[in-house]
Amino acid sequence: MKKVAVIGDNCVDYYSNLNRYYLTGNVVDTGINLAHLGVPTSIITTVADDEYGKDMLQCFKDQGLDTSHVQVAHGDTAITYMQLIDGERIHGDYLEGVLENIVFQQEDVNFAAAHDLVHSAFWGKADGVLADIKRANPGVLISFDFADRLESDLVKQLSHIVDIGFFSYHEKDEKIIAFLQDRLKDGMKIAIATFGENGSIAVCKNEVYQAGIVKVEVVNTVGAGDSFIAGFLAEYLTSENIQSSLQKGAEVAAKIISIFEPWENQTNIE
Repeated sequence: MKKVAVIGDNCVDYYSNLNRYYLTGNVVDTGINLAHLGVPTSIITTVADDEYGKDMLQCFKDQGLDTSHVQVAHGDTAITYMQLIDGERIHGDYLEGVLENIVFQQEDVNFAAAHDLVHSAFWGKADGVLADIKRANPGVLISFDFADRLESDLVKQLSHIVDIGFFSYHEKDEKIIAFLQDRLKDGMKIAIATFGENGSIAVCKNEVYQAGIVKVEVVNTVGAGDSFIAGFLAEYLTSENIQSSLQKGAEVAAKIISIFEPWENQTNIE
């Protein structure tokens, strides 16, 4: 079975108006959803030695991630203060904690390169080592979540390294299709855009693929993008079928937005 490594950030989202929090981070959410889909998944990150960090590390283990390359640093866990109002997430202050000094060593690079696919994300602080991972194993697939930062310099910097790029955008139009096609000209193999309730598209070679959503009652949109990515990657690693991968992404995302947490089976922490 093909293996995935996720490399990057972790944090806590604390909802002050609910007195409730959950453990999260782009690669955390994607990695745990991948593990729940039966994909052997390793996480490469740094957790703090505070209580949140201890919970984080134990959570990784409980949810089935390989934690052999999780470092523990003295300090505070990154935390975002949030509010949930009428189903919408309102972002407040963000404290970076130990992520301010997160570093990925050569040992982490070599470990990541031993997997079939490596995934990271815009805020994960691992973009600087993706080229090293690719050099260590030119056959490894690299996927990256650029979120809605289409104008970021990282898009150009990483397009020749990233095999599967994920973007979020507000509507399906000719502009986004042209943007995705340009990513392929820069070196990407597959470029994908998600549009919330309007589904997703993927561009590969000369083909454009489209998929809708699976309608559910929305509880919290947190983790929608990360769970979509997990569903897409899990299916693609098995089938290499882009259409079915888009559909699988939609199915997993629908399941996640119907619960409060960014992945299933997490014990609510009050």
